[in-house]
Amino acid sequence: GIHYCDFQNDDHMITLVILNAAKDFLIHITKGGYMELTWLGTAGFQFKTGENAFLIDPYLSRNAAARPQQPSVPSDITRADQIFVSHGHFDHIFDIPAIASQTGSRVYCCPVAANTLKQKGLDGNQIREVRQNDYAVAFEGYRAGASFSQHVKFDRWLLIKTLARINLRIPRYLPLMKAYPVGQVLSWQFEIDGKVLRHFGSAGSTPQELERVGRQKIDILLVPLQGHTRICDIALRYVQALKPRLVIPHHQDNFFPPISTYVDIRPFIEGVARTSPDTAIRILQINETITI
Repeated sequence: GIHYCDFQNDDHMITLVILNAAKDFLIHITKGGYMELTWLGTAGFQFKTGENAFLIDPYLSRNAAARPQQPSVPSDITRADQIFVSHGHFDHIFDIPAIASQTGSRVYCCPVAANTLKQKGLDGNQIREVRQNDYAVAFEGYRAGASFSQHVKFDRWLLIKTLARINLRIPRYLPLMKAYPVGQVLSWQFEIDGKVLRHFGSAGSTPQELERVGRQKIDILLVPLQGHTRICDIALRYVQALKPRLVIPHHQDNFFPPISTYVDIRPFIEGVARTSPDTAIRILQINETITI
């Protein structure tokens, strides 16, 4: 079943969602360790490990209707040695020019996203284009690798509901969406202190891709829940195929209404409990940090 327990973490109590046999692992990683992981909202995460700090898909900007709000702004990020990008949509790269310009970080992304970032003012010398599948790069303290993936296909019912929400405001939002084409989607893997962490920025992977990725053990899976009416079922397939020790869902927040909407991920949580009892699940709040 699903177990809930409160955990004292410095100044506040946090609630952990713990599933079956994975309880000991989840308690271990939250008590302390090597890497700090912070959810920035949408598909964005900040990692701190040893002397390194890096980001993936950092998107902090919100409109007034977003829920939950993100109190941080790009200027609040003063340290980022590297920034990794899953794809070129605005809710993944909009803030990267500002963040990378002030931190001097190198940005690793597909060519289409690289072109967008340069158009938005980022110095091309800071960009490293990922043009090949199974791209790999090593840094002090960790290794990063990217494999080609796919964006989730928006289903008809989702598109109908989204257009109904936007209604007459389509001319206002269409230029934003056209200015940030998706490009080649990348799934990033990080190997840190003997642990393997896998991030997906969109959930369009084929069964063949998941079978290939799943040949290596994955300790922590960051799986997105946005972009399809049945996204909870889609995300559950990732867990079943990859069998991570811990899964952290993301992208379920209502980050830019009316384009976005909040996703109820309870069916996903229940599905993990029912079909993958050896996998722990952790639900993070905006800017919440766990130590692994």
